[in-house]
Amino acid sequence: MTSLDRRNFLRAGTAVGAGIALTPVVGAATAGATAAATTDPTPSAPGLTVARPVLTHGVQSGDATADSAVVWGRADRPGRLVVECSTRPDFHNAQVVRGPLVTPETDLTGRVRLRGLQAGKRVHYRVHVEGDRGAAGPSVTGSLVTAPHEHQRADVRFVWSGDIAGQGWGINPDIGGMTIFEQMRRLNPDFFLCSGDTVYSDGPLAPSVTLPDGRVWHNVVTPEKSKVAESLTEYRGQFAYNLLDANYRALMAEVAQINQWDDHEVRNNWYPGQILDDARYTEKRIDVLAARAKQAFREWTPIGDDRVYRKLSFGRHLDVFVLDMRTYKDPNDTDRYTDPARGMLGDRQRRWLIEGLSNSRATWKVIANDLPLGLVVPDGPTNLEGVAQGDPGAPLGRELEFAEVLRTAQRRGVKGIVFLTADVHYTAAHHYDPARAAFKDFDPFWEFVSGPLNAGAFGPNKLDDTFGPKAEFVHAPPRANLSPMEGFQHFGEVAVEGHSGELTVRLRDGESKVLWTTTLKPQR
Repeated sequence: MTSLDRRNFLRAGTAVGAGIALTPVVGAATAGATAAATTDPTPSAPGLTVARPVLTHGVQSGDATADSAVVWGRADRPGRLVVECSTRPDFHNAQVVRGPLVTPETDLTGRVRLRGLQAGKRVHYRVHVEGDRGAAGPSVTGSLVTAPHEHQRADVRFVWSGDIAGQGWGINPDIGGMTIFEQMRRLNPDFFLCSGDTVYSDGPLAPSVTLPDGRVWHNVVTPEKSKVAESLTEYRGQFAYNLLDANYRALMAEVAQINQWDDHEVRNNWYPGQILDDARYTEKRIDVLAARAKQAFREWTPIGDDRVYRKLSFGRHLDVFVLDMRTYKDPNDTDRYTDPARGMLGDRQRRWLIEGLSNSRATWKVIANDLPLGLVVPDGPTNLEGVAQGDPGAPLGRELEFAEVLRTAQRRGVKGIVFLTADVHYTAAHHYDPARAAFKDFDPFWEFVSGPLNAGAFGPNKLDDTFGPKAEFVHAPPRANLSPMEGFQHFGEVAVEGHSGELTVRLRDGESKVLWTTTLKPQR
């Protein structure tokens, strides 16, 4: 049951490209429709039948704005992606958008940008593929919530986390699959912010793992998840794997995503220009691997822009600045240099962030950083992976560019900055204050940490005092790499109240229990 070899794959259903079958889907799906078998024929002429194309991995949506959103689907054969959308679940007066042709060049995936949508509404959509001779396959339904208008004082609620199916803990059918995604779905959020490590391309899965207490964890295993990803097909298979889980598919069908990437989409702690010293890889050039991984990321997620860093607005109170702390990252070393030209963001992204924060009129400027600001994240015995390096003094290394961001924000009177992150595989609330800091030129702010999502639990990490952080709450495991069966899985919830503008953060565990909460009042 747990090891899905290629023969069982092909029995489960026909798939092209990434080699991922229509079934099994693990867990109890509660949203969307399951595609029919690929052998369902459609008469097209006397004596001729044409097989209907089928959507193989459900539907997804992402990057929803006040008047647009991206809808995603993947077919089992070439065809044209067609999307119908309406504010009514019966699809009365539905808008029909004929999307792109899906071909093997994009692994039969396609994205459609819906435009002219109503702000602040739940939009119902259904997707099908038109194949040879116009044969239309069965539809799969989904829904999403559009953002409020820019000046609208509307309630907004979303969830965030990261680090999906890592450290050898994949889809376990014995426990109903990746159930934490069902817990997030039940909260009915407006969107889901995935803070990176959307997949673990460098974490092969074994059919079973024996836990310290003697219990056995069973994984659904696919060929692409049986080794480290190197080829484009193997990278595509990482994203396809998550969509085998019904809990994951149900959330993605009902809730629009905002995705960013971190390191495990490619390989642990990678940076541009790196040459690997890892016997598991035949391709040692990380730039080659990263290009393949980014192509798979763009093909298999409903991202609305080829550029990862971007801003999305949600009414009067909320702007979300999504960072890319990987594409422009400098090499991992001791991170104590004084060169302001180095860093994680690169000059163009750093200027984009500074100007975006300065020009934002939102009450809250949420910065989605895929690597935490004040936690020391090592890469081996001497090198550093993150921003902080454990030196409590004045900013050095990658801290320099964030010091510039914070200093400029203070001088320009920017209020309401909040950081949301994942990466370290536990949950925490950190308050930063210049009164405790070596660096003084900033206003106090919060950084909230959450994760992982069905991955190994770790932590806590050491805090660096340069920006004066204080851990107000920490929930971390007693030992490294606890399995999801042992707890310490986390996601966070953010609720912005439309009338008052107050922002409430709830840090939740894998069963959705609130572990800690705080409410932040607008800063005048």
